[in-house]
Amino acid sequence: MQLDVRPLRAFGGSNGLAEEAVAAYVAKYVTKGAGAAGSAGGTDHRLTSAEDIDHAPVSPHVRTLMHTCWRLGGLPELEPLHLRAWAHSLGYRGHILTKSRRYSTTYAALRAERAAHERAGAVPAHGLDTVTEARWRYVGSGHTRGAALIAAGIADDLARNREIAREALGAAGDATR
Repeated sequence: MQLDVRPLRAFGGSNGLAEEAVAAYVAKYVTKGAGAAGSAGGTDHRLTSAEDIDHAPVSPHVRTLMHTCWRLGGLPELEPLHLRAWAHSLGYRGHILTKSRRYSTTYAALRAERAAHERAGAVPAHGLDTVTEARWRYVGSGHTRGAALIAAGIADDLARNREIAREALGAAGDATR
């Protein structure tokens, strides 16, 4: 196990880490496990309270980083950084993943294409008829116990109806012979 403990200074200074070093540290943890849903880079939605952090599906280390962002975001001298608004992404406001220009496109090109598409009228611009849902949560799948009983009853009724129809067709065929 290795430890690398160095002080962080809010507004630079010779005894603290430079902003680039702090950004590199955060980027390391944000991208380290980007494939594992939420475990390495925070959550995909903003937090409304410190209690939200306790329920986030993240590792204990990332939870500590999120709590630290939340705590520092409450300090008046750090208010311009909007750390609480970005605590879900460990204080980082940019894209956590980049695209290779050689193998993909850039975010700037995607934004320009989207803007041109909206200007052409293909997609309504964000207006009164647009609904934006900023927070999605998984609540489960399948039926509740009561709904499962109803579904099973319907399935039994359908099977019985098919059986009766087959018997009726068979009896009608026998009568014509």
